[in-house]
Amino acid sequence: MDFRRLSLCMIVKDEEEFIERCLSSIKGVVDEMIIVDTGSSDRTIEICKSFGAKVLSFPWNGSFSDARNYGIERATGDWILWLDADEEVEASDVYRLRDILYSDDYFMSIHLINYYGEQPDPTKTFDIAHARLFKNNKGFKFHNNIHEMLNVNEVFADFDEIPALKTVPIKLYHYGYLDSMNESKKKFERNLSMLKKELKQKEYSPWIEYHIASEYYRVKQFDKSFDYVNRSIIGFLKDLKTPPSLLYRLKYSILINSGSIDGAWPGIDRAITLYPDYVDLHFYKGLILYVKDMFKEALEVFEHCLEMGEDNLQHLTLQGVGSFQAMYYKGCCLEKLGKIEDAARSYAQAVSLSDTFDSPVKALRELMIKNEDIFGELPENCDNETLVTMVFLYQ
Repeated sequence: MDFRRLSLCMIVKDEEEFIERCLSSIKGVVDEMIIVDTGSSDRTIEICKSFGAKVLSFPWNGSFSDARNYGIERATGDWILWLDADEEVEASDVYRLRDILYSDDYFMSIHLINYYGEQPDPTKTFDIAHARLFKNNKGFKFHNNIHEMLNVNEVFADFDEIPALKTVPIKLYHYGYLDSMNESKKKFERNLSMLKKELKQKEYSPWIEYHIASEYYRVKQFDKSFDYVNRSIIGFLKDLKTPPSLLYRLKYSILINSGSIDGAWPGIDRAITLYPDYVDLHFYKGLILYVKDMFKEALEVFEHCLEMGEDNLQHLTLQGVGSFQAMYYKGCCLEKLGKIEDAARSYAQAVSLSDTFDSPVKALRELMIKNEDIFGELPENCDNETLVTMVFLYQ
């Protein structure tokens, strides 16, 4: 019988707070765990060994790629899955990993869910298909000292084209961008220092400037972020490559958050022409039109966002831009256009789609108070559920 094996490969340092959760989520389906430790001083190594992992020591040399490559070179499985300690595989999906072992593909992606904010909230995520599975002994290795990437172009250099990346229906939760994680590990300082060292390399990737832009964006230094994202776009163009979609997403997010609406309009249309299936770009266009008091045009865009949804994992997508956030702004447009009943229904639908998105609750309450002649007087201490029920009953 042709029995194929799956190796888990990870790099860790002082991850005792998270590593048990990660390994518990994956222990039932991997055939070996290869864990490279770069200098832990806590219980990380002890916890890893309790799961039967093979723990290898690798003195930190300033390169995440070198540490990862040290581990995958020692893996014996037919396929390799790579994870980080602050990640967790969805329990109901994990056994699907065994299905890929007999695939003819060379590499595959899974559904990466990046939480942001104060605590894990299913409505506060960025989602994308991320390459996490690849066949062993095919020449795959990581490059870039930070924000490491697989050398896909090298592996497929003799192919006419790189095969399409298939996505396995497996959810992987990433907690590393939560506020508490960023603060406790001082990621901004560490990442920025490493990335600026990369800029000194003779031939660095335009991705490095994108990642620097992202770091500045997270700490709201929008001027610096905008400068670096533009450098990244220019870098890709100089290499005769179309800049990846998430660069344009970051660029227009910076312009909107910094109030540079005139700088964002009408350039957003050029980005949409490049990536017409990217709902985030359409959503940003809607926001721009709304701020410019073009409510009818913005309404059409937000309705289009709702039609698109947010299931296209080929782009980094903010949860809500194809559902509750778009529905809320649809309500805002309708209210501005004087369509009060329709606006109330849109706000109510937005509330029903997210328990934690507060904007439509506030907007709906204010709308109903201002229009008691239409909806009647609100009950004293009216909660959100009653508020939404009143709207739906009014229909």
